[in-house]
Amino acid sequence: MSTAPLVEIRDLGFAWPGQAECLDIRHFQLAPGEALFLEGPSGSGKTTLLGLLGGVQRPSRGQVRLLGQDLGALATARRDRFRVDHTGFLFQQFNLLPFLSVLDNILLPCQFSALRRARARARHGDPQGAALTLLRALGLSDPDLPRRPARELSIGQQQRVAAARALIGQPELVIADEPTSALDTDHRDAFLQLLFAECAAAGAGLLFVSHDRSLAGHFDRHLTLAQLNAARPET
Repeated sequence: MSTAPLVEIRDLGFAWPGQAECLDIRHFQLAPGEALFLEGPSGSGKTTLLGLLGGVQRPSRGQVRLLGQDLGALATARRDRFRVDHTGFLFQQFNLLPFLSVLDNILLPCQFSALRRARARARHGDPQGAALTLLRALGLSDPDLPRRPARELSIGQQQRVAAARALIGQPELVIADEPTSALDTDHRDAFLQLLFAECAAAGAGLLFVSHDRSLAGHFDRHLTLAQLNAARPET
């Protein structure tokens, strides 16, 4: 029996106002629990695609489905709620709120999503327990660190806190946009293994975007954006 895709794109086109289409994806699927490496040059539309997968933008045509839901069919408020319920984002610049503590940064998705809050409570007793467990799993076991403002962290610490924020509450899809670009090789490889382990524990699919082709061998599948733009539906 086949498993329904976590993400499915069909006949997707997107163009910014007054510009030619930057995306033309006939067919793409991401399976639940799959780890996909996606590469493409700057300006090729990777960030636009991530915005479409997160429901930040609507397609010009076609469909983006997450867990069977057509994101473009949702009103803005419902699309925003669906995104925070089911998608964790890990950004290149981490996007932590510098004036908030480490713990409060990690807990943000649970503040906005009752579903992720309930999942964190079911697995760890409460969201704070989930946040502290993720910090330990990501190698941040200093008992004083959760109370420190995010602005006081090193780059490596910020990256792992951002990963904990993306993973808390077990979102079904984790989207990582160039998250290892600021790390040396040893820290990069260790971070990847931790990210894979946490996604596997939650059963989350992982879409990892990077220019670093040497990372591709760690993933279940490797695609370029040019290949996606050329893809045709299976018959």
